[in-house]
Amino acid sequence: MSHPSAWQTHRQYAATAARWTADRWAKEAVRRRTLRAERKPIVRDAKKALAAAKALDPHGITTAVHTADRALAGAKQRVPDPLWLFASKSAILAATSAYVGLPLVPGRVWVWSAVAVAVAAVGAAVWAVVHRPVAPDIEPTAEERALLGRLQPEHWREHAEQRGLAGTLTGRPVLTDSGIVCAVRLDGTWTATKLRAANDHVRALLGARTDLRMETKAGKEGGWAQLTIRTRSAADGDDLTWTPERRTLGVDTVTGEQVPVPLGERILIAGRSGAGKSIASRPLLYDASEGDTHALAVIDLKMVEGRLWDHRARVASTPMDVITLTDELVAEMTHRLEILPKGQDIWTPTPAHPRITVVVDEGAEVMSACQKVDIVVGVTDKGKEITETVSALTGLESIARMGRAACIDLVWMTQKPSMSGASAGIPPQIASQVSTSICLAVKTPTDARVVLGEDAQAKGWDADTLQAPGFAMVRDGTRGPAPVKVRYMDKAVVIALPPQPIWTRTTTAPTATAAPVLTLVKPTADPGATPAPDGADARILEVLLGVTGPLRQKDLAETTGLSKGAVSKAVTRLTARGRITRDPDGGLTADRAA
Repeated sequence: MSHPSAWQTHRQYAATAARWTADRWAKEAVRRRTLRAERKPIVRDAKKALAAAKALDPHGITTAVHTADRALAGAKQRVPDPLWLFASKSAILAATSAYVGLPLVPGRVWVWSAVAVAVAAVGAAVWAVVHRPVAPDIEPTAEERALLGRLQPEHWREHAEQRGLAGTLTGRPVLTDSGIVCAVRLDGTWTATKLRAANDHVRALLGARTDLRMETKAGKEGGWAQLTIRTRSAADGDDLTWTPERRTLGVDTVTGEQVPVPLGERILIAGRSGAGKSIASRPLLYDASEGDTHALAVIDLKMVEGRLWDHRARVASTPMDVITLTDELVAEMTHRLEILPKGQDIWTPTPAHPRITVVVDEGAEVMSACQKVDIVVGVTDKGKEITETVSALTGLESIARMGRAACIDLVWMTQKPSMSGASAGIPPQIASQVSTSICLAVKTPTDARVVLGEDAQAKGWDADTLQAPGFAMVRDGTRGPAPVKVRYMDKAVVIALPPQPIWTRTTTAPTATAAPVLTLVKPTADPGATPAPDGADARILEVLLGVTGPLRQKDLAETTGLSKGAVSKAVTRLTARGRITRDPDGGLTADRAA
């Protein structure tokens, strides 16, 4: 290598080392400035506390003065020197040590010291090349630059008082994949809850737009809060269209992780009208109806969402359908719990006895329409119908309390979580059993507390500020209050899903050893054909054809073991088809020629 080339190489290495040193110097200077800005107010407070203690006890009789003095000394120790002062002290210390100690060092030590310095220099050069600082991947937008500047402690201190935020001071803000995060120091008159209530003042100080989501929660240490401004999302750029390969609930907007909602949980899904409850629930409904050990039942009095799933799910869309379905589910649950092997606490799903997920779409409607339903249970001698009032709510509450062990899980959906009375969004007996809450955008903080817990607001679960539609908060005991961007599953995708066996429960005639038999019935292939009797219809016809005289409806319920609601519904269908006739005295007879 020629002398000019060698000189050029040395210059390049020197320039690289200089840039690296300057970069490290700048970062250390920023770090020290940040710590000084955060901790110098603590020193001022400690000085005030010491002055107050001395005023109360000028002779130092009590321990208050000594305690305050130690607190002040500790606070001062936590405040680092500016980098220039630290470097000056280090240089003076090194020069003094060299002046005093170097003449006493033997020559052999000088030689080995030179070797050590050379080796260290080479090692440092290699380390600098290998660990070259990487330029930050996150480039702030113009809006973020403005917010970062206004969050600086100097700007905040200057404008906080006129915005009603005197007594608060920000640390150095940090730009992350999910927005700007900044610690806020609070004096004795402030708490994280009070700062959250003053979000409008914070927004005015920062000049932030009104639709920009801001989150305030308690910091990791007492006297501090954490302010997060969601200028961006970790879910940005992800394809959130649902496919069988991407079947999670959605993506965490803070960490970018997939958020699953496993089966086997009692789930509450809430959100105001238009928040996207149906879309958010569709991945769950797919999982609940996929496979030979899963069965789905949908209670939908609006007859909209349930109709999309009627080729994969048992759908109840009238109060009578709901009564019949809940009676069958309770009977199935009771049967499973009765035969559950000793020492086993959870039912093992099988194709004959699958896991059943019961989805109640718009629980307020079910509460209003199905709490008291009159069904016909017989006819008097004069031909007058005998009715009995039944309720689906009792069965649904039993499923919420005991269904988990029998692998019969309840999913309750509502847009009125805080309503009470006959049209309540969720019954208290069911609300107390919920293990996973999925809250989309709701109207009020009260709704958010009902769904996510009384401590929701204090811990950052402010679902009333979520965007709608498409965002939710999931509280299951393992996650923090980070919004989740839910996947989109189109109606056409649901309709195009392949059919699945539909669950229904029938029983044999009651004998000493007979047990309920569960069957899976597929939808009829020809919608225009005369429907064949289903399990309940066939059982009633079998009983009526097996006797010589007429039977009353009440006797049919006792003989077949079916619920009164199921018998009433089956008798109505069979009478309309001409398969059975009702005598004037109420007796039922099968048409043997049909």
